[in-house]
Amino acid sequence: MKFPNKYLRNLRPYKLASHKVWAVAPEKRKEILKLDWNEATIPPTPLVMERIEALLKEPSFFNLYPTTYNDELLSLLAQYVELPKENIQYFGSSDVLHEYICKAFISVGDPVMILGPSYDNFRLTCQANGADVYFSYYNDDFTFDTERFENDIITREPAVVYICNPNNPTGNVHSKEYIEHLLQEYPDTLFLIDEAYYEFSGITVKNLVLKYDNILISRTMSKAFALANFRLGYLIAGKDNVQFINKIRNPKNLSTFAQVAGCAALSDTQYMWNYVEEVHRGKDYFAEAMQKYADRLKVHPSHGNFTLIEFKTYEDKIELLNHLADNNIFVRDTTQASMVRNCFRITIGTVEQMKRIIDAIEIFYAK
Repeated sequence: MKFPNKYLRNLRPYKLASHKVWAVAPEKRKEILKLDWNEATIPPTPLVMERIEALLKEPSFFNLYPTTYNDELLSLLAQYVELPKENIQYFGSSDVLHEYICKAFISVGDPVMILGPSYDNFRLTCQANGADVYFSYYNDDFTFDTERFENDIITREPAVVYICNPNNPTGNVHSKEYIEHLLQEYPDTLFLIDEAYYEFSGITVKNLVLKYDNILISRTMSKAFALANFRLGYLIAGKDNVQFINKIRNPKNLSTFAQVAGCAALSDTQYMWNYVEEVHRGKDYFAEAMQKYADRLKVHPSHGNFTLIEFKTYEDKIELLNHLADNNIFVRDTTQASMVRNCFRITIGTVEQMKRIIDAIEIFYAK
């Protein structure tokens, strides 16, 4: 084809997860356990439904663009993040934020380095905009080699380094002290820290945006806040960086429904934190149950709402993955790098939900 952007012609697409949940009637969805995209496994706070229902009673806004400045949403985000509003901006998902970051800070031919294996959509976004993407990988056992990683920064001289913290899919997390070391050591490199799973790890580097201009933080409300379908994410950065991205940001591209849902969820953060605690219990429950299969699989520790399962062989992985799918349980096959070829990732839900997948695994290994 001669018409597409030349950077798209041989581009490897981002691999989507199963969406069987949308191919069945609503009453059948409860039979499907969707553990493949790290969404929350429960609905958001009831306050979201309450405010959406109230919104539907005032349909006069349907034909209008959404407000381009929602002070309530910004104020609630600032209160939650504990930083000034000038350091925050909301977007129609963290994916959209990443697209704006690419437009604002990455030029055609710029080197971009990703600590991998990682969330693959950012790789796609960079390459689609003409960046040269390089990976610096964790070790084969998923441990982190500081010296090798920093040597890669020195060698590649990247314009941007992307670090998912906690990392998806391995679950690794880096300390605030180490991230600050990187900011100090490589002041000419912009570091994008993806804190999509911050609520589950409890580790954030948000305060560093007040001290350094070479850091951007992306977050989402799709995970702990259970708002994946509303597509709401936000940026935490120094005020100059926020203002710079605002130059190209389309302010009307977040629906009124998403804005109202975000305000509702941020008005009931205790509901979210209760869910986070339930996920921690589910994670411990699942890991303990899998100990009996230690000769067949390894459950890697994780600081997110997911865990990576490693198998002896690729065939072992595929057999169990297919068995789970046959029982309407969907997990995420990991294909980002050779080191995770024998793995799949499971979103952690409630204890009751994890019991269902444990039962299915026990049936599989009892054959």
